[in-house]
Formats: sequence, C-alpha cells, structure tokens
Amino acid sequence: MDVHIHRSTTHRKSSLTITGSKSESNRALLLQALYPQVSIENVSNSDDSVLMKKALVAKDDHIDIHHAGTAMRFLTAYFSIQEGRDVILTGSSRMKERPIKILVDALRDLGADIAYLENEGFPPLRIKGKKLVNSRVTLKANVSSQYISALLLIASRLGDGLELTLDGMITSVPYIKMTLSLLDQLGIENSFEGGTIVVKPFSPKFESKTIVVESDWSSASYYYSIIALSDLDTEITLSTYKNESLQGDSVLAEVYQAFGIETIFRSNAITLRKAAIIDETSSIRFDLSNAPDIAQTIAVTAFGLGLECYLTGLHTLKIKETDRLVALKTELEKLGAEVSITEATLHLKPAETINGNISIATYNDHRMAMAFAPLGLKTTLHIQNADVVSKSYPQFWKDLSAVGFRLK
Repeated sequence: MDVHIHRSTTHRKSSLTITGSKSESNRALLLQALYPQVSIENVSNSDDSVLMKKALVAKDDHIDIHHAGTAMRFLTAYFSIQEGRDVILTGSSRMKERPIKILVDALRDLGADIAYLENEGFPPLRIKGKKLVNSRVTLKANVSSQYISALLLIASRLGDGLELTLDGMITSVPYIKMTLSLLDQLGIENSFEGGTIVVKPFSPKFESKTIVVESDWSSASYYYSIIALSDLDTEITLSTYKNESLQGDSVLAEVYQAFGIETIFRSNAITLRKAAIIDETSSIRFDLSNAPDIAQTIAVTAFGLGLECYLTGLHTLKIKETDRLVALKTELEKLGAEVSITEATLHLKPAETINGNISIATYNDHRMAMAFAPLGLKTTLHIQNADVVSKSYPQFWKDLSAVGFRLK
C-alpha cells in the first residue's frame, strides 16, 4: 500500500491515544514468559510485540520473527535457557543481514549451545536450551543496548544470577535502565555501578505483579515534528504518558524545545504546543547516543524548517531495519536537501526550497515512513509501502488523518 499525502494543515487542537511502548512491552512479555504470575496492561499492538508474544508461546521448533530485531535479540537469550527446547530462530532477508555475533558470543561464554545455520555471526540460529552454568560475562560498552538487555532479562533465571561488565563508554543507557527498572518492579535485586551490572537470582517467594506499559515516546516523536512544522499555538494532546518515563526517547520534550515546542504534562497526558518561531539561522545540534531512534524525525523536522542540523551518536543506525543513515540521506536529497554522513554522524545544510510530488522509499523501515510523513504540511508526498508502519504503530495513518492530514 502506498499513501499519497496532499499538502495539508493541522487542526488547531487535537487529541490522540498512543499504543503502549514497543520497547517496554517486549521486555515485559519476556519477563512474563519467565514469571507467569506477571500480568501486563497497555501492551503495544505493534507487529513486533504481536510476533514476540506469539513466539514466546509457540510450541514449534521453527520460529520466524520476520523484521522484529528486538524479538530476535531477546528470544535468542530466552531460548538459550529453555532446557530441553531445540529451536531454529530465523527472520526476514534483512534480519539475516543484521549481526548477532556479540550476543551469541556472550551467551556462549555463559554456556549456551547456539549454532549459525547460514552465515557466521548472523541469523538464522539453532538454539538448544540448557542450564547455563557461568555467571560472568564482559561486553564492549558501545554495543546495541538490546544485546545488553537480552542478557539482563534472563539473568535472574541463571543459577547464580549475572555479573555483566561493560568495557568502555556506555551508550543507550536509558534502555539499560528501562530493563533494570522493570526488574525492580518485579522485586528482582540488581545494581548498576560504574561499568558493572549485577542481577541476583530470583527469589522463590516471587509474588504476582502487574506491569503497566507507558505509551510509546518514539511514536510521539512524529507529532513533535508535526507541531514544529505547524502554525504558532497549534496543539496536540497525547495519552498515556508519565512525567518520569523509563523510555530514552522521552528526551523529545527537551530536544524539541530547540524547535520552539513546549511540552505540558497533565495527569497521564502530554500536550505539545508550538510556542515559538525558530530563527532560520539557528543550528540544531544533538548527540543522540542515548536516543538514536529519533534521529530520522529530527533531521526531517530541521529540513522542513530550513534549518541546519548536525546529529552525532548514530553508529547503531546502520544495523537497523535498513542502513538508516544512507536511507535518510537518499530520501532527503530527493526533496532537495544537501546531506553528508559518516559512520555515526549526519550533517544537513539549510534548504531554501522543498521539492514536491516526491515518492519516498521506506526500505521496509517503519520509521522512514513515519518520519517523512510530517513533510505533508510543506509539500505533496507519496509514501511507498506505507503499511510498514504496522511494525510499531498500526494506527499511524488513521491518527494522521485525525489531526488534519489529507491522505489517499
């Protein structure tokens, strides 16, 4: 399905309810599989979370998680401790290009039995579940936080728990803290001091617990972009959000101040308001090491406003659903942008015009579709394979219509 966006304007005031965080939901679902007495409220309705949930209850020995990268990492760890299970874990053609060697090596150090079925270091994997006998492992600190979280989620089920040493400068700290906070909610003892994370074995007295998943901040990013590209005093209210969030992308409230956006917290909701017009000579500069998933949205917002933008800390974007840095550069340049990238940075020069009737390729990447959609406030766009948004936000196009976008 392709979506055609006629040049649109937003309603002066709108309200939406956003589904639960995919990141929190997938962590909670794995913990629920390990501890059936856990219940979850406001689970994400994203494809990734649906696939995660199905995989955790599947009795088959062949499990295909398609494009769900988080599920691939978390399930690799999960099935490695399921004694007696012999599982083949696979995914889409793109998933077979996404490295998993760092996690597999760490699990093998703990005693796991995991083999590569095609290319060394990449899915598909054959995992023979067993009791892991070791309790200490070391990882480079700048690896994807999903590798780290995968280990932490199963840690309390290891006989002696886990002592995980992170070597070097730690990136994506908020996602590590999200995982540890969920362990806290379940009463699983842990500590994070310096470069060492310790998770204790679970207590036999484990009690019933309920995890309430906060709505997804990554999904909120597109409305920050929409408000930034809208007229002064335009507002969108989003539910359900907390002032003190576990999600790293909650930094949006701070980041988008640079675009003149005010975030107002009101009892389980946030209102985004265009409070100021930004001078076109302004330069947007951020280190997104702790929130790389919002890089596409920020770059597109800056382009739509004709601002210079320099983003760093983007080294993990090359191993996402697509190489997001290359994809972002390619599609922005179709619209008339001048973009330069390195392995970890993006520099966007100010643009005076935006080309119209451009067809945006999405590369099987949900964030490409959603990040570019707000430019429909500035020009007419075509979004290819627009149903890819179901990976994280199935209601996106319906919600975009609700705030005033003209879609076909």
